[in-house]
Amino acid sequence: MTKVSLGFDLEPLIVPIDKILPSRKTPMGVATSKKFMQIRSSIQEIGLIEPLSVGQADPKTGQHILLDGHIRVIALRELSFGEVQCLVATDDESYTYNSRINRLSTIQEHYMIRRAIQRGVTPERLAKALSVDTRTITRKATLLEGICPEAGELLKDRHFATDISRVLRKMKPTRQVECVELMVSANTVTVAYAEAMLVATPTEMLVEGKKPAKLTGLTQEQMAKMEREMSNLQGQYKMVEQTYGQDVLNLVLAKGYLARLLENKSVARYLKQRQPDVLAEFEVIVQTVSLD
Repeated sequence: MTKVSLGFDLEPLIVPIDKILPSRKTPMGVATSKKFMQIRSSIQEIGLIEPLSVGQADPKTGQHILLDGHIRVIALRELSFGEVQCLVATDDESYTYNSRINRLSTIQEHYMIRRAIQRGVTPERLAKALSVDTRTITRKATLLEGICPEAGELLKDRHFATDISRVLRKMKPTRQVECVELMVSANTVTVAYAEAMLVATPTEMLVEGKKPAKLTGLTQEQMAKMEREMSNLQGQYKMVEQTYGQDVLNLVLAKGYLARLLENKSVARYLKQRQPDVLAEFEVIVQTVSLD
């Protein structure tokens, strides 16, 4: 087996900021974006966590081409950093760094914030480092309070607003799981959807045993009707979800059979002469690519 060469030097290199040249033009408005403010606050509070990625130094000028970290460089310059830690790439071929970024899910972020607070980092310092309000840190830290473990497990890989937890807390564990299952199945994990589910939740499935006090524009009759319709929708959705796989398989088999059948010129001619309507339907099925 041949050895695989590394794409960058193992040891980071300290490079003066003025010796780093950007490889692309920075988009307009970056310096006022929320992402930039968070990066700047983080660097100011705890320093640079991820080194920049640069190319090898030019033999004549000693300058490095910046491969990844353009926003961090702008923040470092604003904060008057003179030098920065960099990873030096050894490959000559073009490479897009961080082309695949795995963002933290909302629950993973919750665990990280809880762990930081347990280790003595104050919510105020976290808020300053992330350039957010202290109340946001508090909501993220208490995200799973009042949420049953089964519902949390269903949401562990999802990105969602922290207000969804506020809505789910008003429901009993069984109803929480039902609502989360429906939101995940529909791929619509939103506060509006959760609140609609809350409105449609029977009183006996609510923690306090009563409907939310504030339901703007809804009469008692409308609430009862919405509850019935949402209940029917849930049942129909789960039924479709259970049979969807079998229906798709049947469609694929039928499509394959009819495609082979219509390839027979004698059959196609007979259908065209005697059963043109049936032939048209068969052709539609052959061209179908989904149950929609």
